[in-house]
Amino acid sequence: MDELTRLFLAARDGDRMALTEAIRASEADVWRFVAHLVGPNEADDVTQDTYVRAWRALPEYRADAGARTWLLSISRRAAADAIRRNQRRRRLAERARAEAAAAPLPSDPNGRWPLDELLAALDPDQRAAFVLTQVLGYSYAETAEICGVRIGTVRSRIARARADLVDRVRAADAG
Repeated sequence: MDELTRLFLAARDGDRMALTEAIRASEADVWRFVAHLVGPNEADDVTQDTYVRAWRALPEYRADAGARTWLLSISRRAAADAIRRNQRRRRLAERARAEAAAAPLPSDPNGRWPLDELLAALDPDQRAAFVLTQVLGYSYAETAEICGVRIGTVRSRIARARADLVDRVRAADAG
């Protein structure tokens, strides 16, 4: 059993210090994950919502899955709810992203591409799978469990995300 799972189990059993330690140990991963899903401007709120939901669900936590997987599943649902709550604003942002995607992407003087802009242009499901595996380093199996899909679905989402990213960079280079 990993340390984070042990801390959440202790928190479930009433140890408040364990809950504080568990939050400190996992907050950076949760924030980075939701930042890629909802954007850095909403990441703090969604991270907070994740921990409120986890605290409410803690009495039922049985450690069937590791705590990190459990927590990132909660954060994925919190992010999805945040997106739905902000649906009107999201439509405007999607329209703006579509216009920006049609224009060539700027690169910095060293030839690097702005990762946040490239990731923001991806389909939300592709972005989640890509960020979990390629940015945060989770396995395909862990990503499948977090996203609530099969491993084959994760593989195809990542393949499509990679192809979309390559197409965008090539189009910008050609333009």
